[in-house]
Amino acid sequence: MAKAIKREYVWLECKECGDRNYRTEVNVQGGAPKLELMKYCKRERKHTLHKLRRK
Repeated sequence: MAKAIKREYVWLECKECGDRNYRTEVNVQGGAPKLELMKYCKRERKHTLHKLRRK
């Protein structure tokens, strides 16, 4: 049987306006990742830095 992979749903929050625009799943087996991505923000209408936030 395949091993269960420990994954968790997290939100990506815009650094400029504070909106939580995206929800993604990350692997937390080896510790919590520090995820920062350039994603599109609807409120700002441009690509901004989004950081990982837990609910």
